[in-house]
Amino acid sequence: MPNRVAVLSDIHGVLPALEAVLAEPDVAAADLIVLTGDIAAGPQPVEVLDVLADLGDRVCWVGGNCERELIDARAGRLAAFEVSNWAGGQLREDQVARLAALPVSVTLEVDGLGPTLFCHATPRDDEEVVLVDSRMTRWVEVFEGLPAEVSTVVCGHTHMPFVRLVDRRLVVNPGSVGMPYGGTGAWWALLGQGVQLRRTHFDVDAACARVAAESTFPDAAAWADEYLRSRHSDADALAVFGPRDGR
Repeated sequence: MPNRVAVLSDIHGVLPALEAVLAEPDVAAADLIVLTGDIAAGPQPVEVLDVLADLGDRVCWVGGNCERELIDARAGRLAAFEVSNWAGGQLREDQVARLAALPVSVTLEVDGLGPTLFCHATPRDDEEVVLVDSRMTRWVEVFEGLPAEVSTVVCGHTHMPFVRLVDRRLVVNPGSVGMPYGGTGAWWALLGQGVQLRRTHFDVDAACARVAAESTFPDAAAWADEYLRSRHSDADALAVFGPRDGR
């Protein structure tokens, strides 16, 4: 049973943000790092996947909707976002195979939290939207069929961190490492005898310059400026995502 688990979600192929989080002492000392999807769809997909693969068994991988998008793009089924289409074409075959084999969820016993299910969006669907202010009936709907013994659910997808109770079950969203909504920095969570939502600050100007210089994605500079500088607030994101949670 891991005592301390670092959760990294929605890295979106941003190497400087990932490196900043991995350099955190609490991440380096964690028993396990869990990735909750949307790992590589961004300007540095190959590099991000290689760094994570080099960590070996310290990392538990869970797939998200963008993993499917990359695989589809590689097969000629284009996604709505151009960065996904570009990133899918950059991957090596071993990386495509790894992403194709990722589970949609993993349940682990975490010290202090009990049986904890890690997924990308919801336990049943990697694109569903649930938010910090989603109504209780919505949570009941998306948790239908979830084993009663699962006491904690960790999800990502919406790029905004929160912790809340849902009918005695703890729900955690660590936020996004590479595409944060609501503030710059790389957002993640530390689990074990409780939940800590964490934010790693790094030199955003230097990171944007590095992404622009190192990525061959044609719009890398503009992409980095938009997302690493967190041009979209949490209020903006909630307004966009709200209709998708059935309200």
